[in-house]
Amino acid sequence: MGIASLPLIAFAISHPGSLATVVTDATFEAEVLKSDVPVLVDFWAPWCGPCRMIAPLIDQLAEEYQGKLKAVKLNTDESPSVATEYGIRSIPTVMIFKGGQKMDTVIGAVPKSTLTGTVEKYL
Repeated sequence: MGIASLPLIAFAISHPGSLATVVTDATFEAEVLKSDVPVLVDFWAPWCGPCRMIAPLIDQLAEEYQGKLKAVKLNTDESPSVATEYGIRSIPTVMIFKGGQKMDTVIGAVPKSTLTGTVEKYL
């Protein structure tokens, strides 16, 4: 993979058609901690191969659970404060928040069934 593919990768992970919202250090509290519905947070970076593998799964979950779950993506390179606050040491890491509290964590590129099972516990 060459450097020339990086902009395309960033576009593919967080494209305009995605139902997953992009959050940053500045918007995390409002979008995640103050959400009325459970929130799936995908901590990722554009250079991370496994992150690219699960990106379509995050979009699928956002679509399947629309109205019951909010899916958001946080680029750990661009928003390191939140990643540090929640102890993100490897990516991809997916966390589920409900009522402003971290409820669960899934680390690594896992199958959709694992993510679905985790999400279902908090709906």
